[in-house]
Amino acid sequence: MRTKSLKKNKINVITLGCSKNVYDSEVLMGQLKANNKDVVHEEEGNIVVINTCGFINNAKEESVNTILEYVKKKEEGEIDKVFVTGCLSERYKPDLLKEIPDVDQYFGTTELPSLLKVLGADYKHELIGERLTTTPKNYAYLKIAEGCDRPCSFCAIPIMRGKHRSTPIEEIVIEAEKLAANGVKELILIAQDLTYYGLDIYKKRNLAELLQTLVKVDGIEWIRLHYAFPTGFPMDVLEVMKSEPKICNYIDIPLQHISDHILKSMRRGTTKEKTTNLLRKFRETVPEMTIRTTLIVGYPGETEEDFQELKSWVADMRFERLGCFTYSHEENTHAYNLIDDVPQDVKQERANEIMELQSQISWELNQEKIGKEFKVVIDRKEGDFFVGRTEFDSPDVDNEVLIDATKTYLKTGEFTTVKITDATDFDLYAEVV
Repeated sequence: MRTKSLKKNKINVITLGCSKNVYDSEVLMGQLKANNKDVVHEEEGNIVVINTCGFINNAKEESVNTILEYVKKKEEGEIDKVFVTGCLSERYKPDLLKEIPDVDQYFGTTELPSLLKVLGADYKHELIGERLTTTPKNYAYLKIAEGCDRPCSFCAIPIMRGKHRSTPIEEIVIEAEKLAANGVKELILIAQDLTYYGLDIYKKRNLAELLQTLVKVDGIEWIRLHYAFPTGFPMDVLEVMKSEPKICNYIDIPLQHISDHILKSMRRGTTKEKTTNLLRKFRETVPEMTIRTTLIVGYPGETEEDFQELKSWVADMRFERLGCFTYSHEENTHAYNLIDDVPQDVKQERANEIMELQSQISWELNQEKIGKEFKVVIDRKEGDFFVGRTEFDSPDVDNEVLIDATKTYLKTGEFTTVKITDATDFDLYAEVV
C-alpha cells in the first residue's frame, strides 16, 4: 500500500516545448524560491509540476506521455503529487480532466497565482525579473511580450496564449539588469512576435527603442532577436542592429512558405514578392546578417508545383539557418476547416528534401568561414571539446564551434577569439587565436 512521503516537500519543475515555456518555468521557480520552497528543475522531487506544450502533434504527444509517466510514478508511490500547467492544459483542460483524472490539478497559461497557491506559495508582484534561470549561466531568454494578434490559419498560439501584451520597457530593463548582475552576458529576446512590441502600450512598434535602452545595461555583451514576423517589420530595427555592436547580426524570422496562394490561405498578410524584397533589404542594410527561418510543408492544398517553388526559392535565398516542419492539422484553427490532403509520407519527403538542400547550403557557407576569425562565447565542455557559438548562432538550434579541450583551457561563459580550421554542414572546428 502506498504511503505518504515523510520527507520535506521538494518541487520538481519539468519544462517541455519552446523558449517561452523555459522562461515561464524560470518565473515559477523564482516565485517558489522567494516563498522559501525547495525547488529543482528536472531533478528528483516528490511534487512534480509539468509545464506542457500544446503546439503541434509531436509536442502534444511528448507532453501527454510525460504526464502519464509521472501519474504512474504517483500511483507507484514514488512521488506524491502531479500538477500540470502550460499550453496543453490551457488548450485541452476538459479533455485532460476526463482522460487523465489522476493529475492533482490542471492550470492554464495565465493561472500562475492559482498554481502557486496549491503549492503553498503566494504570488509576489514585486518580483520583477526574479527568476531561477535554467540555461547555462552566460545566456538567458528575456520575454518582452506575451500572446499574439496575428491571424495565421495554422496556429493555435492565440488560443493558448491570448492577445498580444507588451511588457513595459522599464520592467524589461530591470529584469535585464538582474540577469546581468547574475553573470548573464547574452540576452535572447523572445515573444510570439517581436515586431508587434509596443503597439498596445506605446501605440507604435517600439522594438528599436527597447533595443537602444537594453544596450546600455552593463555586463550584457550580446542581444539576439528571436521570432520576428515579416508583415509590418519595423525597419528602424535594422539601423539599430547596424549601429550597435551589442545587437547580434542575427534574426529569427519564421516565413512558413513562399507560394502566393499558400501564403494567402495561411493568412500571412504578405506575398512572395514582398517577402523577397524584405530579405533583400535586410541583406543590403546589414550585409553580415545571419537569417534563420522556419518553413511548413504539406499545408492543405500544397501541390507539387507549390513545393517546387518553395524549394527553388530556398536554393536562391541561401538562408544561413533553416528549419522545416511538416504541417500539423490543429483543432480550432482556421486551417482546420480545410482538408488535410497531403499524405503524411509526402509531407515527410518534402521536409527531408528541404533539409537536404539546406544542409548543402550550410556546408558551402561554412567552408567560406575556414581561415577566418570570430568572437565566440563558450557554452559548455562536452567530451574533448569546448563548445562555443558565434554571434550568428543561437543556442540549441544553430551551428556550434568546437575547440579541442586537450590543447586549450577555456572557461564556460567567457568570450574568446578563434580561427576556424575546418567545417562540416552544421559544425565549425576552431583553435584559439
